[in-house]
Amino acid sequence: MNFEDSTISAFYEGRSVFVTGATGFVGKVLLEKLLRSCPGIKNVYILMREKRGKDPRQRLEELMNCKVFDLLKKEHPEASKKVIGITGDLSLPELGVSSKDLIKMAESVSVVFHSAATVKFDEPLKQAVNMNVLATRRMIELCHKLPNLVAVVHVSTAYANCNRKEVDEVIYPAPIPPNQIIEATEWMEEKLLDSITPKLIGNRPNTYTFTKALAENLLIEESETLPVAIVRPSIVSASWREPFPGWIDNLNGPAGIIVAGGKGVLRTMIIYGEVVADIIPVDVVINLMIAVAWYTAVKRPKKTLVYNCVSGPLNKTSWNDIMAVTYPMLLKYPSAELFRYPKGSFRRNRYVNNVCIAFQHYLPALFVDLLAYIFFQKPGMMRVYQKVHKATDCLQFFTTRDWEFHCDNVLMLHDALSKEDKKRFFFDIRELNWSYFWENHVLGCRKFILKEDPSTIPAARKSLRRRYFVSQFTHFLVAIGVWKIFFSRILSVNNIWYAASAAMFKIQDFLQES
Repeated sequence: MNFEDSTISAFYEGRSVFVTGATGFVGKVLLEKLLRSCPGIKNVYILMREKRGKDPRQRLEELMNCKVFDLLKKEHPEASKKVIGITGDLSLPELGVSSKDLIKMAESVSVVFHSAATVKFDEPLKQAVNMNVLATRRMIELCHKLPNLVAVVHVSTAYANCNRKEVDEVIYPAPIPPNQIIEATEWMEEKLLDSITPKLIGNRPNTYTFTKALAENLLIEESETLPVAIVRPSIVSASWREPFPGWIDNLNGPAGIIVAGGKGVLRTMIIYGEVVADIIPVDVVINLMIAVAWYTAVKRPKKTLVYNCVSGPLNKTSWNDIMAVTYPMLLKYPSAELFRYPKGSFRRNRYVNNVCIAFQHYLPALFVDLLAYIFFQKPGMMRVYQKVHKATDCLQFFTTRDWEFHCDNVLMLHDALSKEDKKRFFFDIRELNWSYFWENHVLGCRKFILKEDPSTIPAARKSLRRRYFVSQFTHFLVAIGVWKIFFSRILSVNNIWYAASAAMFKIQDFLQES
């Protein structure tokens, strides 16, 4: 494509951008897309901290060696030199950016993308407030010191207001004033804070959605004249097209279900099949973010615009639809290492699900761990299932409810793009073919999460067939055992004959008497 025809690419020409959360799933794809599709960009500053004994320089090298940048290296091999690591920390004032780095950024940074956050649903409230609310305040403090700023894009979530059935592209009042929550987390003991967290978050399911709602309100209160926009993705999943179909590097959302289900580990969970699964590909989110920054800077809206980056209103798919497409794909592209033959069902009743968990999850796990113990191996399946159940419990709120999301601003922005920009920075979810997406998602989970080469698929299919026959034979033996133990005495041939004879004599006596 001709970059000269792209208005958005031209906007980023000679500009420097600052990104928080660049090492996360969304951040990596954002960094790759900026460097590849906006080749005239000057520099991309990314916030990095020391982690697990690795300093920011080492982490930057590790980041740029990620497979998500393979296409970039092929098309623009020198682009990685534009990435500059900025030592900092979300937990520090002004994100811990040194005065030397701040001077450097103040000279050229004109666009900021704030995607850093903790996405753990069960994060303790103190930590969630620190990472999602206070970090937003520190980002704003830093932005006020960047004189050339023309756009600040804050990444929130479509479920920040999941306590509402209908969610418009507006900022709703905070459940509790952000400053009150911040003050409470500063003086209150963590145990006490944890004990009252359910009361504080009210009818929201977790601290993640609660603190993201607080962050939106804090952003509006303290950004003052900053050119701010908010992007709210729903359930972010694998890429649709870029940098290549099916790119995924985490087990959040559907990816965890696909991997656990494909390995035969997950066989039951509570999902209402008819409920809309509001999945959004990560490259759609990124393209929208990049376009939002352009629109915010060029059009200068009079108020802060919110963009609900969702699929439900425009290209609806249900959990039943996903199951119908992905299950055959899991058999077509099986994992090279299986726990059991893949099979499972959605449950609507908690008690039925718990019974199924006991027999389909814990019983096989105990058997495998017992064998491991006997043969002096380290048992681990029970721990695996504890993690699986913790994850599915967190998802349950979102797999059993529907929301009516509005996305008028997203459609407005799409209409504002040039023909070339609609192709290069595509985010029209109406064009997505879900079958194509889920097939690539299954392949992506296999390749990028499980690290299984596509060349192993034929051997994996043979292994899957063996697992199928073993599974069927096991079910047969169990059925025989159950019959033998519980029914053989009651329903033996003699008993059936005696019962039938007695019934016939009773009928005969009844007829004679009448």
